[in-house]
Amino acid sequence: MILIVAEHTAGKLAKATLEMVTAARESGREGPITLLVLGQNVAAVATEAAAVADQVLVADLPGLATYNAEVWAAATTQIAQEGEAHTVIIGGSRSGREYAPRVAVKLDAAYLEDATKLSSNGAALQAQRYTYLARVTETVEADGLVVVTVKPGSFAPAAPAGAAGEQYDVELTLPAPRVEVTGKSVEKSSRVALTEADVIVTGGRGVGSPENFSRYVEALADNLGAGVGATRAVVDAGWRPYAEQVGQTGKTVQPKAYIALGVSGAVQHLSGMGKSKNIIAINKDAEAPIFKVADYGIVGDINEIVPALIEASRK
Repeated sequence: MILIVAEHTAGKLAKATLEMVTAARESGREGPITLLVLGQNVAAVATEAAAVADQVLVADLPGLATYNAEVWAAATTQIAQEGEAHTVIIGGSRSGREYAPRVAVKLDAAYLEDATKLSSNGAALQAQRYTYLARVTETVEADGLVVVTVKPGSFAPAAPAGAAGEQYDVELTLPAPRVEVTGKSVEKSSRVALTEADVIVTGGRGVGSPENFSRYVEALADNLGAGVGATRAVVDAGWRPYAEQVGQTGKTVQPKAYIALGVSGAVQHLSGMGKSKNIIAINKDAEAPIFKVADYGIVGDINEIVPALIEASRK
């Protein structure tokens, strides 16, 4: 069995889960693809999951209402052991990277982190991942039971499998969490999340100022119904929050269209968005590295070009 721990939010299956299903299908490993849905009031999520999996295991419990690394690790370990899973796939989100190593230790399994590609080499599972600031792609492999985290945005979202998979309710023995969350604040935004967006508008230091970032990047994104991204330089300068950072140390995205405004195209940034289906770059520097990967490029001043794009998008 290939066990995938589903990621979901606000009652909907996350795009990252569909990417993990694709990773499982491409891994070459045998056995049913099983999605484990953890949480409370997750019936709608389980129904969505059944469209892409061979079977869905549903743990709908009050003790799973709030994410906790210890609890998630214990639940995943129990299901993996009971189902005799040979592969456990977990998302490379912040929470996934937190509890996945715990699962590997509990299962005494090999741990392959941040995979961008999966395949089989005989009985071994091979994973490709970036290293040396994404300048090198290395291949690692492990035999037997393996726990894998998948780098978000590295795989295309899975299409429905045809017939819906069977759903089964599961019982869990959950540990009492040693850390209690007493309060939680959530930043609300009307914009689509970066990892879910089909179109992303990203700004670099070339936009000139925080005010220009709002004037150009946010305005164009809002008109297009797009997500807003930023380079590390912009985030380090304090113009934008880390949640919007795209690149090696930020989010990896794979939208249908990626619009880069004033982005030079450092290798660390390219590693996070290079698989976008269409890349549109606007930069006054004709030698900017971003133009080497762009499908469409405009050499010019964003102060002149972007306002025209905003006006056109309004129409």
